[in-house]
Amino acid sequence: MTQAEKLYLEKLLEMEGGYVLDFSDASFAEFFSRFGIDIHGARYQRFGTSKAKKLRVFWDIESDALVGAALDELLDRYEVTRELSNRAIDRSLLRKCRSIAARLNGDSETASKDTEEKYFLRREVSFPRLDKLPVESTIVPIIESRIAEAQAAMEAGAHLSVIFLSGSVLEAVLLGAAQANPARFNGAAASPKEKNGAVKRFSDWNLSNFIDVAAEIGLLKPDVKKFSHGLRDFRNYIHPYQQWLSKFNPDEHTAKLCLQVLKAALASVAGERN
Repeated sequence: MTQAEKLYLEKLLEMEGGYVLDFSDASFAEFFSRFGIDIHGARYQRFGTSKAKKLRVFWDIESDALVGAALDELLDRYEVTRELSNRAIDRSLLRKCRSIAARLNGDSETASKDTEEKYFLRREVSFPRLDKLPVESTIVPIIESRIAEAQAAMEAGAHLSVIFLSGSVLEAVLLGAAQANPARFNGAAASPKEKNGAVKRFSDWNLSNFIDVAAEIGLLKPDVKKFSHGLRDFRNYIHPYQQWLSKFNPDEHTAKLCLQVLKAALASVAGERN
């Protein structure tokens, strides 16, 4: 485990002051006993006797597989105790820590996904000229206004608003693209069908349908489809009950990803991405 990874984990596990989450000495011992570890034994007291110091030794001397397995449960405990006590969950930091545990567990797919998202967010992508988008001229001022509002919401930390605004803009632009190219959109294998096999009217498509078809016909780049998960079901999150059922709690990372997806998607549709 690298020093940077340890810093992320120590922050999430609230190890400042020698503690680890809400563990008492007894519950800490019980937790590690499930992994065959006597965490209070002399072996783990190299740096001192606090729970945090013993955990640091555990990280240093045990195998990646054992450390990864224990981290998975520690991260679960962080998430559950935060939810039960109605405290905010740092989703961005939790995601980083999950990626660390996945790497230690040999889950290269999860670790790779985290790395790909990082590089996608770092790319220099700008909104295109809106007059190049396949939408009616009367709609352009509304799109421009919503993009400006989404950027303002991002600055204000209104993460759910960023997702709603980004999703609505992307759906409007892709609907315009479909209306301008009905044969290509209707002829795609991913186009949504009625029970009788007929393609649904565009007014009955959702954003997920538009993204899948636009990617299939080459209108959207593969990276947009890959990272569009935060936007695909944005309409569902308008309903608080549905948001609660899906356990969807957008954080800054999710909002940044959605805004970057919107930039990249509009640039693709406008023909400004190579």
